[in-house]
Amino acid sequence: MILVFGGTTEGRKAVEVLEEAGTTYYYSTRSDGQKIELVNGIHLTGGMEVSEMIACCREHDIHLIVDAAHPFAEELHRNLLFLAKHIKAPIIRYDRIYPPHDKDLIWCKDYQDALIKLESEKIDRLLALTGVNNIGTLRPYWQKHECWFRILNRSASHFIAKANCFPEERLVYYERLRVGEQSSGMTDDTSDLIRGLQPQAIITKESGHSGGFTEKVEAAKQAGIKVFVVERPDYPPHTPNPQNVTIVHVNGPYGLRRAVEKLLPEFYPLHSGLTTGTCATAAAIAETIRLLKNETPNEVPVLLPNGETINVSVGYGKGYAYCIKEAGDDPDITNGIEVRANVKRIANSKKPTANIDIIGGEGIGRFTLPGFDYPPGEAAINKAPREMIRQNIEQLSIINCQLSITISVPDGKEIARRTFNPRLGIEGGISIIGVSGIVKPFSEEAFIDSIRKCMEVAKASGTDRIVINSGGKSERFVKAHYPTLPQQAFVEYGNYIGETLKIADELQFENITLGVMLGKAVKLANGHLDTHSRKATMDKAFIQQMLNEANCQLSIINCQLSLARELWDKLPKDKIETFAQTVIRHCMEHCQPLVPHAHLTLLLIDDDGTIHSL
Repeated sequence: MILVFGGTTEGRKAVEVLEEAGTTYYYSTRSDGQKIELVNGIHLTGGMEVSEMIACCREHDIHLIVDAAHPFAEELHRNLLFLAKHIKAPIIRYDRIYPPHDKDLIWCKDYQDALIKLESEKIDRLLALTGVNNIGTLRPYWQKHECWFRILNRSASHFIAKANCFPEERLVYYERLRVGEQSSGMTDDTSDLIRGLQPQAIITKESGHSGGFTEKVEAAKQAGIKVFVVERPDYPPHTPNPQNVTIVHVNGPYGLRRAVEKLLPEFYPLHSGLTTGTCATAAAIAETIRLLKNETPNEVPVLLPNGETINVSVGYGKGYAYCIKEAGDDPDITNGIEVRANVKRIANSKKPTANIDIIGGEGIGRFTLPGFDYPPGEAAINKAPREMIRQNIEQLSIINCQLSITISVPDGKEIARRTFNPRLGIEGGISIIGVSGIVKPFSEEAFIDSIRKCMEVAKASGTDRIVINSGGKSERFVKAHYPTLPQQAFVEYGNYIGETLKIADELQFENITLGVMLGKAVKLANGHLDTHSRKATMDKAFIQQMLNEANCQLSIINCQLSLARELWDKLPKDKIETFAQTVIRHCMEHCQPLVPHAHLTLLLIDDDGTIHSL
């Protein structure tokens, strides 16, 4: 079981990640005001002493702690270290994403350091954005200088301010809550406050992107005033306890999920994996470090497109670094492949404005058709992975030269024959892909993205008709029905009929053919646009209704129907066409509205390849 300590933006993000598992967990916050809606989680409210935490963990059989508390909650962080050591559980520290230290800001190690620097800079008018709990800490300053504190306009905050004898007329308030940021973050009104109060400086905490740090700093810079920043405390905090406590640091949802999968494998029924783009990026980082620093780390940090960083395992060969593609529980033919990167310095580059050239080597396919991020002839390394590689390499402080990075997959050419690549017009190898950098198992989003890419390629090919089908058997039959159409005109929808039709409408196809076999057709006729068995089952009562509409004297109960396709053998031969027309009409009722501007043809396919249509 997992226990999350939240009440922050990161706590809410942690909940979203854990909810994906469909497994029970516990979410602890200090107050009822920090409660959020949980489906599988159980909410615990109220601050706990260490002894209460230990009792709670024993009662609920906790084996993993997620510390998603505020970065300045030092006492809680220390208590969680004691707790983890006592119950022999690891900690996942879900931290924030922080911008690099800006040299134009005045950085303070702690509040005592801030008091010294405020005096040395001769600041007499200060807007404090450090929160109500720091009124007492900054007392030596505001007792001598003009100072305003921005606080939450609630009774608890007023009580703290009054207890510290802070002048009520010097309190200013957040105007309104930022959506989803009830505990700390607000709609930032720093610019308005600065214009109204005319302070010489602001003081704030290093609270990261989710704490509104960037907005506060930008507002002060635009006003031309100084910014004092209290640096976030070290994690783990200074304490004699942390020995023998496993601490895994993450700063985003993908890292959290992967850490949970590693530390508590049974929590998620299915595990996530890495995209080929992430693998190529990790290999490129590792080989660049080896080339320029002569170091060979076993793991390298990879910055993902969402801004978070994950650690990825790498290895080394003669003249290259590599990363083994792990698909998790996603049924991916590329699972286990070796993605390599060779990195070279370029003495005389033809592209003097570019620091990094990315090249496709052995086992990387080439685009032969339009419709991709790059023109025909280019290596099949998509835009997102290229940007990932460049961004990660550029942020290495060791880069001081032009680099050429060659990505290769030794078995790519053979593996590509078993992928979608041939029908997409990608020849000679696999493609390096991935938008998020992470593969979620059996990801509906990923499958629909692949459908969209196939549709875009079909559009770019200039075909006047797109033919969508469930694949395999049905595709053979519809190809025979349209023998002159190019390969790219045939797109598999799997079970996502509705989503595929919506994409066809977005891409403005004028002629659309939907090929469907009876098993999916009876679900579609009943309004199920996703025909996966987890979303829709065969409704025998509805099938009986359609049989009755077709005047077929056939009882579903009497014929003991187990599979819809068995109907083809059980129907009287003179009623087959009538029943087929009935099914098609019902299907069209649900499909045509999704493509209002296109001519939609629906083909109902028999087991022997006979095609029925209106």
